[in-house]
Amino acid sequence: MTHPTIEARLQKRIIVMSTDEAFMEEIRGLLPPGWKLEWITDVDQLGDWHELLLYRFLLLDLDEVDTFDPLEVIRQLRLQYQINLPVFCFGGDADIQDEMRLSRADRCFDRQQLLQILPQFFERYNW
Repeated sequence: MTHPTIEARLQKRIIVMSTDEAFMEEIRGLLPPGWKLEWITDVDQLGDWHELLLYRFLLLDLDEVDTFDPLEVIRQLRLQYQINLPVFCFGGDADIQDEMRLSRADRCFDRQQLLQILPQFFERYNW
């Protein structure tokens, strides 16, 4: 098993789970210098659970139902991996947002709200 290096721990990286390419480009446009974005549709693409700890936060698209199940993603993170990685959800309706909150997602936004608040998240997670 490989262990994360100090250099890897200091990298500023986020995860975005979505298939919406246009929205991804909007997020990329807000990405500050020095930050990296990992665009995925399956948590297992990132590697073992300890590799998930290297990311600052996850943006999770609640409008996805064909490619992945957002509820299953949060359950996998919180129950299977027992990771408290901040998860900020976007899209979806009130019912799925309520279910995500009950499953311990951190916050839910509509797409435009997320784009407005995302620069603040980059600032707060800039440690």
